[in-house]
Amino acid sequence: MYNILTLNSISEKGLVKLPEKDFVIADKMESPDGIMVRSADMHSYEIPDTLLAIARAGAGTNNIPVDKCAEKGIVVFNTPGANANAVKELVLTGILISSRKIVEGIEWSKSLKGKDHIDKLVESGKSQFAGPEIKGKKLGVIGLGAIGVMVANAAVSLGMEVMGYDPYLSVYSAWSISSDVELADSVAQIVAQ
Repeated sequence: MYNILTLNSISEKGLVKLPEKDFVIADKMESPDGIMVRSADMHSYEIPDTLLAIARAGAGTNNIPVDKCAEKGIVVFNTPGANANAVKELVLTGILISSRKIVEGIEWSKSLKGKDHIDKLVESGKSQFAGPEIKGKKLGVIGLGAIGVMVANAAVSLGMEVMGYDPYLSVYSAWSISSDVELADSVAQIVAQ
């Protein structure tokens, strides 16, 4: 039986992968064998002698004292790509919000509350929030790992011209990226476009 301490809220979808017959999972315990963490800063955390491993439910490990763990023989691992789709959606949302003046339009719409003849106000004022379409626009993607490939492919699907750069492009990413994504030789080449 292994004791697993959760320092953050961990999705039930992930926790069910640890059978109750083999694991005790709690957000408070004194002698954990393992720790599951998302964003909690562990740099000032006192690492118990019982600890064997730390699992980061996310891509990076900057919130974990990896060097200190290595000295103690504690395995640290992460889950790269696990949140790639969510991040891709946020990137696309940012592109659309900035291009289409969505936030400004929402704020303007709120200012109409309680005014007479809203239909006429909307008709006369909506053009100030037109914004350019993203179709046909150029997008540079720097870093073609799990997230970058998904962003590049989605942008191609939305009709954007995409140029990507990654000096450490993996074989898996190369297989996954759309053939419509132009690969750049440098960041400078992307910036010039």
